[in-house]
Amino acid sequence: MTARTATLMTKACASIALLAGSASGQQTAKPLTNDDVLAMVNKKMPESVIVSAINGSSGNYDTSTGELIRLNAAGATESELNALLAVAHKGSSNAQAAAATAVSPDAAPESKSRMPKVIVTQGKTSQELKLEKTQLAQTKNKPSSIKSLAADSAVTQAMQAGINTVSWDAATHMNSGVGGSSIVQAGSIVSGMLARRTPTVTYVWGVPGAASSNVLESASPSFAVEFSRAPGVNPDDYEPAIVKLTPAQNTCRIVGATQGKADSSASPATDWEVYSHYLEEPVATSPQKVAPGKYKITANSELAPGEYGLVLRPVSKTKRFSGGDVARAQGDGLMFDAIWTFQISDSAQ
Repeated sequence: MTARTATLMTKACASIALLAGSASGQQTAKPLTNDDVLAMVNKKMPESVIVSAINGSSGNYDTSTGELIRLNAAGATESELNALLAVAHKGSSNAQAAAATAVSPDAAPESKSRMPKVIVTQGKTSQELKLEKTQLAQTKNKPSSIKSLAADSAVTQAMQAGINTVSWDAATHMNSGVGGSSIVQAGSIVSGMLARRTPTVTYVWGVPGAASSNVLESASPSFAVEFSRAPGVNPDDYEPAIVKLTPAQNTCRIVGATQGKADSSASPATDWEVYSHYLEEPVATSPQKVAPGKYKITANSELAPGEYGLVLRPVSKTKRFSGGDVARAQGDGLMFDAIWTFQISDSAQ
């Protein structure tokens, strides 16, 4: 072989290697994001395909509570969310495992978090109810009854506008760019917030929309509730309950209310006894605890036609919450804000 031939062959091999490397780089899949998953969900792609896509990508996911609720509300299934969480935590778990091994080779891996889940059964049919998040509004009126709050224009305007005045409270303390004009629409008490003496206001929890899309034909449905691995929560602190919801001027359904200082929702301190004097319309039930964070629950008698919600309530009425957590629906705040709505039809048996 001549020197010229050897040189040409060397250059050819180098070119082939370069092209191969380029092709390999082009074939490398870009890590999926929350919006990529949401796009697949919106395109009605099969669950198995979405789960495979999630498992096949390294992923660059935001697993904050707010994002998980957004994905779930948009239609992402439990399997899709769990696949996303598994991929997201894989990298951090590997790093944590390596660190734990360096300290203690026998250290156990951290358990994975899961969003709370509710399965309703009527007769021989079961279905998963979608997790919804209640919305908060403020009013000057005292919470004398749920019906009076349903007729309160400040509350209904806030729900109709889709503006969470409590979130605004927290945002103003974080120097967020939320505009003040929105607060007028939501009926919040700006003067009270600015006053030196913080007034007492009524916080109202509601669900947007006039009626639930989950229409049940059984007046005696049963529910399986699972929140044993809810992020940042001690499952022994909570148990499920069923409450009656009151429709308010075709804009929302009122869940409950309590009084508190106008700045309670902005406080990061765990000092707000939200449930100690909480006004709601509970249904008589007998929750059966299967394990920590796992319950079965049914009403003690047939449910009358109307709007209802399955909620998670503190075992101790004096349990204290961080107003910031309630405003952002994270940790214990997520548990209190979470709701699974359903409607008992007029023809239910």
